[in-house]
Amino acid sequence: MIWLYRLLFPLIVLAMAPHYLWRMRRRGGYAKRFAQRFGAHQVPARSRKARRIWLQAVSVGEIHAVGPVVNALARDGVEIYLTTTTSTGYRLATERYSGRTLGIGYFPLDWWPFSSWAWRRIAPDVAVLMEGERWPEHVRQARIRGVPVININARLSDRTFARLSTWGKRLPSLTRLLLGGVTRTLPCSARDEERFRQLGVDPRSLTTTGNLKLDVPLPPLDQAERARLRKGLGLPEGPILVGASTWPGEEEALLGVLRAVREAGIGCTLLIVPRHAERRFGIEKLLKASGLRFHFRSKGPAPGEVDVAVGDTTGELRKWVQLADLVFVGKSLPPHTEGQTPVEAAAAGKPLLFGPGMSNFADIAKDLLARGAARRVQTPKELEAAAKELLGDPERCRALAAAGAAWRAENGGAAARTVEVIRECLARAGRR
Repeated sequence: MIWLYRLLFPLIVLAMAPHYLWRMRRRGGYAKRFAQRFGAHQVPARSRKARRIWLQAVSVGEIHAVGPVVNALARDGVEIYLTTTTSTGYRLATERYSGRTLGIGYFPLDWWPFSSWAWRRIAPDVAVLMEGERWPEHVRQARIRGVPVININARLSDRTFARLSTWGKRLPSLTRLLLGGVTRTLPCSARDEERFRQLGVDPRSLTTTGNLKLDVPLPPLDQAERARLRKGLGLPEGPILVGASTWPGEEEALLGVLRAVREAGIGCTLLIVPRHAERRFGIEKLLKASGLRFHFRSKGPAPGEVDVAVGDTTGELRKWVQLADLVFVGKSLPPHTEGQTPVEAAAAGKPLLFGPGMSNFADIAKDLLARGAARRVQTPKELEAAAKELLGDPERCRALAAAGAAWRAENGGAAARTVEVIRECLARAGRR
């Protein structure tokens, strides 16, 4: 099956190239180190005694999440070569980890010549993949070299699990290609572990460690910083509703919420943080048609007060949610079904609202609902009603926020458990 994958991969890349090149141009920042996509990584020579890992984390969320793991391994003297897939992930990784890593680069295209070249240059003792980053050629190159592969914070969305379950019955070799070859799989929840078991992953290789995103520290903003951020965004005093990691259609729903809340006599403003900053042009068109005053963070400090601010910059969501009185979690209202992570907002002690589509974070959403830390709404109209109710009742908001903070405190420790498994694999690799 790997040879069929190798034959088909360049054809698939060529077919999808126009779409991805267009996206890369919109996002920008990809020209630098572009040759790394083809395996041309410049990596310092190996130290005789140091152990080396190759850690792949696809984008901003994963780059944040691996922080405690990177810090712990760097203290151990482990050489860490960190790769990412997106330009935003690369910028954030460079800002946060340059002093603690051997190097930072872009993950190569998963085709045999490119992957093999990168492997010869990086030459890790252990390969670590975040979440859903299970690339067949990458894993194959590890197997050829006898290098353990660890999939950390591993998860399977409803859609991925359904597809792999179907393929497993019709083409079991394809499922083995996509899931096989991984030495240790560390699911982020018991639900994910059970799904891996059902798909045929060896139970002996599975260890549920919890969600790494719960261990990421959230530096609190002091009063002066809050005031400075509010002024820079143009948001006056009063409640702030934050739309966190929104997707198409949800910005329009949030504008409806803003109108409904204001009609109820609550002087609220709205901060929209789109999941993809390059969507700013479509959002600007929507805001112009609304007749509301607005400002985009990427344009610098706001010249005056606005009704709607747009946080269209990278890596600042963790700051924006701390300004919120109420947070809506994006990619959760129909037609979206997967949801974005509610962890940052819950960790910041903020009351949460999200739609019915939270399949990527189903266990977390279920726990938050059970603890009384979040409310689920089915439609934009229900979102309007819930926002009016909560913003009009600060005491109820505080109760949801306290429940979220308590939930986060009780569910930490994933980073320590993950690092322990990586250390075990490094120790075994050192005895080869």
